[in-house]
Amino acid sequence: MSKFIREFKFFSWKKKALSVLVLVAVGSLAVLLTAYAQPLAKGAGETVNPNVALVASQAHYDTTDRGRAPEPSTMVLMGSGFLAALVRFARRRFAEFKRGFDIVVSILSLIITLPVLLAAMALIKLTSPGPVFYLQKRVGKDGLIFDMLKLRTMVADAEKDTGPVWAAQNDPRVTPVGRFLRKSRIDEIPQLVNVLAGHMSIIGPRPERPEFVGKLSGEIGDYNKRLDVRPGITGLAQIRQDYDTTLRDVRRKVKFDLLYIKRMCFLTDLRIVLSTVVVVLMGKGAR
Repeated sequence: MSKFIREFKFFSWKKKALSVLVLVAVGSLAVLLTAYAQPLAKGAGETVNPNVALVASQAHYDTTDRGRAPEPSTMVLMGSGFLAALVRFARRRFAEFKRGFDIVVSILSLIITLPVLLAAMALIKLTSPGPVFYLQKRVGKDGLIFDMLKLRTMVADAEKDTGPVWAAQNDPRVTPVGRFLRKSRIDEIPQLVNVLAGHMSIIGPRPERPEFVGKLSGEIGDYNKRLDVRPGITGLAQIRQDYDTTLRDVRRKVKFDLLYIKRMCFLTDLRIVLSTVVVVLMGKGAR
C-alpha cells in the first residue's frame, strides 16, 4: 500500500483526499450490494428448481443460511492488495506502456493539429525566406545524436556568425511569425515525428545540443543521468521553470529531470501532460 501512496507524490493533498474518498465510496457500495445477497432455500443434497423455490419461499423464508457481507476491513485489504499488484505490474511494464502511449498520442496529435501545422508552414513560407522546417542536432537516450525536427522560427542561418548559443529574451533572430509560433508552442508539433521514430518521448527531459552537453556534463554532477531515458517534448522541468539563461537554471532543471526519472510512472506523466496544457494556454516560458 505504501508503494501505491508514493505514486501520488506530485499530487496536492486535496487530490489525495479525493482519491481516498472515492476508494471508500466504492468499498461502501460493494458492501451494501453484497449485503442484499440471499441464497435460494434448499435441502441438503437437493438441486434447486427456481419455480419450486419461488413457491416455497411464499410459505417459508429460510434465514438460517443467509449470505453474509464481507467485513469492511476485508474489503480494504483486498482493495489495497489489488492496487499494490496493479502498481507493481505497471512498473514492470511501464517502458512498454510508455512507448505505446507515445505512439498513440503522437498519431492522434498529428491528425488533430494537421490544419494548424499546414497554416503555420504557409505563414513561415510567406513571411520569411528560407526552409519551413529546421533540423537541429540533439543528444538522445544513451548519448545517441539525432536530428530534432522543428518549424523554423528564426531567420535563415541565424547562428552562422555566432555559433550555437542559447535563446535570449526578445531574441532579435526570431521572426514575428516565429515569435507567435514559439509562444503557442506550435513550432514543437513536428517533434511528434521524432517521437514516432523512437528518438523522443512525449514526456521526458528536454534533449540538449551536443555542444552544450559536453560542457554541462563537466560542470554539473549527474548531468549525464538525463540520458538514461528518451528525451521528451515536455517534462517536469518545463512545467516548473522557464527557459535556461544561467548555469544555475540548468542545475535546477537537472534536479527536476532526475526527480522525474526516479519517480516516473503513469500518474506522473498524466499530471505533466495536464500541466503542460495549462502552461501552453497561459503562454508561460516562451521566447
